Amino acid sequence: MFQTTHYLIIFALGMALGTLYFAGLWHTVNRLPDAGAPLRLLLLSFLIRASVAVAGLGLAMDGRPERLIAALAGFIVMREILVRRLGRKGA
Repeated sequence: MFQTTHYLIIFALGMALGTLYFAGLWHTVNRLPDAGAPLRLLLLSFLIRASVAVAGLGLAMDGRPERLIAALAGFIVMREILVRRLGRKGA
């Protein structure tokens, strides 16, 4: 039982990281038209989002590949959720 609960927590962490990454990307893309330096905005946003995601996934993994798989699954599930939700707003 602890294993299942443990992997659900890791999955939820992956979902939280996915939310930060993809909501941050959405926010960045929406700010581009008004940005004075859009390339700098894109690069800085990517570096921050990627650093947080890689660090979070590394902490979730803790040297065990199955934990990384659970976190990545949550990350990808959240991506799909946000694409469906936020994608409708842009159409």
